[in-house]
Amino acid sequence: MATVTPITAFPANDRVVLRNVSWETYKGFRRNLGENPIRLTYDGSNLEIMSPSRWHEFAGRFLGRMVAMLAFELRIPIATGGSTTFQRDDLKRGLEPDECFWIAHESEVRGKREIDVAVDPPPDLAIAIDISPSRLDRPQIYAALQVPEIWRFDGENLHVEMRQADGTYLPSETSTCFPFLPVHELPQFLSRVEHEGEVQAMQAFVDWIRERGF
Repeated sequence: MATVTPITAFPANDRVVLRNVSWETYKGFRRNLGENPIRLTYDGSNLEIMSPSRWHEFAGRFLGRMVAMLAFELRIPIATGGSTTFQRDDLKRGLEPDECFWIAHESEVRGKREIDVAVDPPPDLAIAIDISPSRLDRPQIYAALQVPEIWRFDGENLHVEMRQADGTYLPSETSTCFPFLPVHELPQFLSRVEHEGEVQAMQAFVDWIRERGF
């Protein structure tokens, strides 16, 4: 099996796809990487390896903190999944979201230290940072895992995409998880970080929530 050392040396946001990879080989890579931030995407035959850049990681983490702060301000129960690896032996699919949350199903995963997506509900919301687009069909994997909602950030705009009955994702003007929230307005607070810093930008977001009276 390939060693981990050369994988960790990939340039930031570089993506390498290995073709005709077995499920057991994918799981072996995942085990060997441990807590390494390398992202693996497996679609049943192909394995994509990606080393996220600081901007990629920052955008995901900051959007995740915004969701958590929104839930805190509005007293909405959520369970945070971060970049938990979701893989199912029966589907032979696996990936790590940039951030994810259980909202409608928060009570079903509350307090659980491990999640088994073959038994437990999938996250209600996944955040996908697509500054460097994947070379595999990640939405198809999210659909197989039955994740109902994705927020996809392309570096400038934040798009809401909802899973359809046929397993595809279509753009949506509103979020099912937060139907009152104008999601497309959130990137303005990411932009403010560069000039004001993270604390000031997050405070501006909290003020915005309060002014809107959600």
